[in-house]
Amino acid sequence: MTGRRWALLATGIAALAGVVVASTLEAQRRGRRAAEPALTVEEYTPRSTLVVESHAVPRARFPVVDAHSHHWPGFTAARWQSVVEEMDALNLQVLVNLSGGSGRTLQRGLATIGGSPHPDRMVFFASLDFRGGVRPGFGARAAAQLERDVAAGAVGLKFFKNFGIDVRDGEGRRVAVDDPELDPVFETAGRLGIPVLMHVGEPQSFYDPVDRFNERWLELTLLPDRRLPASRYPGFETMMAERDRLFARHPGTTFIAAHMGWHANDLGRLGALLDRLPNVVVETGAILYELGRQPRAARAFFVEHQDRVLFGKDRFAPEEFPYYWRTFETADEYFDYYRRYHAFWRLYGMDLPDDVLRKVYYANALRVIPGISRARFPSLPAE
Repeated sequence: MTGRRWALLATGIAALAGVVVASTLEAQRRGRRAAEPALTVEEYTPRSTLVVESHAVPRARFPVVDAHSHHWPGFTAARWQSVVEEMDALNLQVLVNLSGGSGRTLQRGLATIGGSPHPDRMVFFASLDFRGGVRPGFGARAAAQLERDVAAGAVGLKFFKNFGIDVRDGEGRRVAVDDPELDPVFETAGRLGIPVLMHVGEPQSFYDPVDRFNERWLELTLLPDRRLPASRYPGFETMMAERDRLFARHPGTTFIAAHMGWHANDLGRLGALLDRLPNVVVETGAILYELGRQPRAARAFFVEHQDRVLFGKDRFAPEEFPYYWRTFETADEYFDYYRRYHAFWRLYGMDLPDDVLRKVYYANALRVIPGISRARFPSLPAE
């Protein structure tokens, strides 16, 4: 056999061997896959092998006002006693209940807390009743009711997320966030010296297509009612523009932009908003996952805007607060967030300076929200 034929034969044998090996490996892989249970994205929760310093922070370093809490009508005295005990363990001194309602509902809540052994541990924001739609004269009537609610003991006004999304006028049209019909309400809040906490819109990802590029895919798959497709709802930028025009039109009213205005993922944009609108402050409810993935940028933002950020949590779940303390108070690296469908990534500590922590935890809230007893809080060093 010639050399050329030997070379051809060797090449053929090598190719055949490669096919056999590949087939064997594929068969082995198939066998392993058959033996191993299939995992869904929801089930895949790997345990990190990273070894770094870890500092549990079960109790906040300084006393805290939670400027974004919810305790719904029907809140009982027994439940309140249990909540106070949970607050004490966390160093939470005051809860701002944004779900106080209005009229008799608000008065019942105020009576429950006021008649308890802990009357200074919760304050109430009122809210508006949009169930009948926003018809001509609604704003004037709502402003009058707000006057009565503040006289009864409310210390602020809360707009829930349905406003600007599905609140309608008498003709069934969406009421824009900056609809002038509501101007009397905001003017009254300014005159009475109470803040207006506004939840406007939702995270940008809720408006985007729910596809492989959407970082909130898991949440929007598990909770499809949170989707805001353009075919049914106004876009994110539309709602933000309406909100910002409203803030600018009422410079004498203090606005608290809930959830850091849904700009915690774009702190440059949020900083520019605060620079442009001195009557606006923000709170940190339900956006810890954004701060913890950019600890250096978030720390710089908090230091620069330390007088404009209030602590807020949103859902009252005692086991979740220590994640906030750890993110704000330590320089820990790569630790879990408490709700995986909000974020599939890990958090890093911001290691905020003590003077900034004091302002975020309580001093800014004492300045912005009237009616909170100062007896439970130390003075700032500069005061």
